[in-house]
Amino acid sequence: MSYEEDNNIHWERLRNGDKQALFALYNNTYSHLLRFGLKICGSDELVKDCITQLFLQLWTRHQTLRPVTNVPAYLFTALKRQLLDQLAYQSKIHTAIHRMTDKEAESELSYEEIIIQVQQDEELKQRLQQALKALTPRQIELIRLKFFEGLSYEQIAAQTSQTVKTAYNTIYDAIKALRKMLK
Repeated sequence: MSYEEDNNIHWERLRNGDKQALFALYNNTYSHLLRFGLKICGSDELVKDCITQLFLQLWTRHQTLRPVTNVPAYLFTALKRQLLDQLAYQSKIHTAIHRMTDKEAESELSYEEIIIQVQQDEELKQRLQQALKALTPRQIELIRLKFFEGLSYEQIAAQTSQTVKTAYNTIYDAIKALRKMLK
C-alpha cells in the first residue's frame, strides 16, 4: 500500500471516530509536516505546537470532516494556514507590547492607577490559583515544567517517562480547562 493510500484509509477511519487512525496519521505525516513547517518558520517549537494543534483540531472536528483525495496536501495546507495565523498573532502581540511600552514611557501612572492595577493583578492571581487547583496533579506538573521551567515537550516526556504525544495532549487539555475556568 502506498503512502498516499495509507493516509487516505487513516483519514476515512478518523472521520468515523477511530482515535488509533488519528495517531497512525500523525505518525505517518509528522516528520513531513515538521520539515515543511520549518521551511515556513524557523521556530522548531512553534512548528511542533502547530502540528499538535492541527491534529487536536482534526480529532475535535472528526465528525464534520469531509472526504479528502490527497490527505498530505490537505495537512500541509492546514499547517501552513495555522503557522501563518500564529506568526500574524505573534506579530500583533509584539506590536501591541511595543505600543504599550511606548505609552508607559510617555506617561507615568498615577498612584490610584497603580493601586487599581495591583488589585486586578492580585485578583487574577487568585483566580488562576483556584483554576490550577481544579487540574489533575499530572496536568499541574506538566504545566509547571512547560511554562515555569521552560522545558520542551521532548524534555518533559523524557523527565516524566511519557511519550511526547502524551505530554502534548496533557498540556493541551490543561490549558483548555484553564481557559474555560478563567472565562
